[in-house]
Amino acid sequence: MKTVLLVDGGYLRAGVRTVNLIYNNDFIKQFCLNCFHGDEYRFRIFYYDAPLYRGKVTLPVSGRSYQFQSSDQWLDALAKKERFAVRRGAIGFRGWKPKTIPIAGRELQDQDFSPLFEQKGVDMRIGLDIATFAHARIIERIVLVSGDTDMVPAIKLARTAGIEVIIVQLPKPVLDLHASLLAHSDMVRSVVWPIQPAV
Repeated sequence: MKTVLLVDGGYLRAGVRTVNLIYNNDFIKQFCLNCFHGDEYRFRIFYYDAPLYRGKVTLPVSGRSYQFQSSDQWLDALAKKERFAVRRGAIGFRGWKPKTIPIAGRELQDQDFSPLFEQKGVDMRIGLDIATFAHARIIERIVLVSGDTDMVPAIKLARTAGIEVIIVQLPKPVLDLHASLLAHSDMVRSVVWPIQPAV
C-alpha cells in the first residue's frame, strides 16, 4: 500500500523530552521507519519543523542584549536522507517566562526566566500537503505524527478522497490523542521509541 508519513517535528520533539532521549537525525530516521508496517510501501517521509531561533533579544532583568545562535544544517542533512522531504516553518521570539512560580520574594536575575518561542507555518504546510494528496490521489494511506486538532479538516478531506488516515500515538508518558483526532482518523498506531546505545 503506497504510504506517506507526515511528522510534526515540534510535536515529536516535545514527546522525546519526556523520556530524555537524544533527538538527532539518526533518532528521527529510526523513529520514522518504526512508524511503517509490513504491507506499506514507503513512498516518502515528510518532516515538518522550524530551525532554532537566531537573533538578538533583550534580557528580561538586566536589559542587556543577548544573541541566540543556531544552525539549520541538521535540517539540510535530514533532507538528504533517502525518501525524506523537509518542510520548514519559522520560529519567532515571543518574550520571557519565569522558570518557577511565584517569582516574588527575592531579587530576580536573567537566569530566572526562559525564552518563549512560537513555531509558525508548520501546521499549514502539513494541511496543504494532505490536501494535495487528496486532490492528486497518488497515495493510498497517510500516517500522521501530530497531536494538533487543526489537522482535522485536512484529515476529513483525505478520507473523503478515499485515503486511509492513521494517527500515531507516541509512547507513554505522552498524553493520549485528542478525541477529535481519534474520531476523524481510520485507526491509531502505537509506535515504540528507537533503542539508543548506552552512553
